[in-house]
Amino acid sequence: MNSLNINSIFLISAIFRVGLILYGEWQDAHMEVRYTDVDYLVFSDASSLMASGHSPYKRTTYRYSPLLAFLLIPNSFLSASWGKFLFSTSDLLVGLFIRIILKQRKVPEDLCTYSVLLWLFNPFTFTIGTRGNCEPIVCAMILWIVICLMNGKVVQAACWYGLVVHFRIYPIIYALPIIFFLDPRFFQSGMKPLLCDWTSAHGKTPQINSEVTDQCDIWLAFKSIFTRSRILFGLVSGSVFLFCTGFFFYLYGWEFLHEALLYHLTRTDPRHNFSIYFYHIYLNYERELSVLEKLISFLPQFIVQLVLIFCFAKDLLFCFFVQTVAFVAFNKVITAQYFVWFFCLLPLILPWSNMKLKWQGLCCILLWIGAQSHWLMWGYLLEFKGKNVFLQLWMASLLFLAANTLILIMLTRHHNFSPVFRRHAGSKRASKRD
Repeated sequence: MNSLNINSIFLISAIFRVGLILYGEWQDAHMEVRYTDVDYLVFSDASSLMASGHSPYKRTTYRYSPLLAFLLIPNSFLSASWGKFLFSTSDLLVGLFIRIILKQRKVPEDLCTYSVLLWLFNPFTFTIGTRGNCEPIVCAMILWIVICLMNGKVVQAACWYGLVVHFRIYPIIYALPIIFFLDPRFFQSGMKPLLCDWTSAHGKTPQINSEVTDQCDIWLAFKSIFTRSRILFGLVSGSVFLFCTGFFFYLYGWEFLHEALLYHLTRTDPRHNFSIYFYHIYLNYERELSVLEKLISFLPQFIVQLVLIFCFAKDLLFCFFVQTVAFVAFNKVITAQYFVWFFCLLPLILPWSNMKLKWQGLCCILLWIGAQSHWLMWGYLLEFKGKNVFLQLWMASLLFLAANTLILIMLTRHHNFSPVFRRHAGSKRASKRD
């Protein structure tokens, strides 16, 4: 690994992505199956409408912030592949941010490099940007928020957080752990938070640090909820979110509010997807789902999120990871692009895992790929062969949920829990413990 430095890795990654974008243009022109994601065509049409002075929501199925269409306006006059290059650049930025986060916590160089490689050369990640999906931008923004928090830049983190929630609403699930994370014992006025460094012991024996799972700490967080850092973060992030939302509501009215935000809260998609709920929605699509049915679908997701937050909030990156995996696994709609949401966090937790690639890690990889391939087989028979395999596809979704749950349990059991911050030497509680 020493023979290949980090600059060479990023250069090779960039060239590889450019090659994939160019290949995608060729495949779109010469083959029946397109390389470009259908969502990219939606983004491009919406940006073309915005460039012409029209609402991007005149393009049916465009259900994103107008900011995305604005970023892709150069598609209309510069190159139709502009957005792919933008998303792939964000993809590379994610790799850079992974390295920055790990180096700040003094993770050894070889582990940093392996973690960056895990992102840059993951087939799910390098294809998502080159096919024209916007998720790498969201991943880059989330990791930049983490970097800001680690450096005590609460206002900057809050600005980016308000923006990312407006841009893609799912990061709202990180609000509560961030509030817990802004502990006044670590975020003291005029002082930079002290990071807990990686040590070789983290990779050997699994241990649950009381700093992470101590229920008293969570109770103290509730009691001292109104601290300067927490109020500042809430006010700034909320203001940014409301400003962006209000501005675009002024420009595009209720159509924007429904398509970009409200639609995602009430979405019921009858098309087959990885979610265990799709079959029920498909069978009952002709009638309006009752309030109870909608509540039941959100309840497991909500309960699991709360449990994970209360257990792991101090180990922020691991908390983000398990939250995201659980959120996707229990969501009403799951598509392959959602997997990128937690793939960008996976390299950030592996240095604190004692799971060996052989055999436990390999079993987890094969289980996840096998469950997904099994689902894709039934999906192919339904989509391309017209077979009536809805029931089998739903059972494959159940199996996929079970696989995700088992892998999450395995990762949790083999994770060495470690808070991101340590107390300043002058704090009272630190003195007591000493």
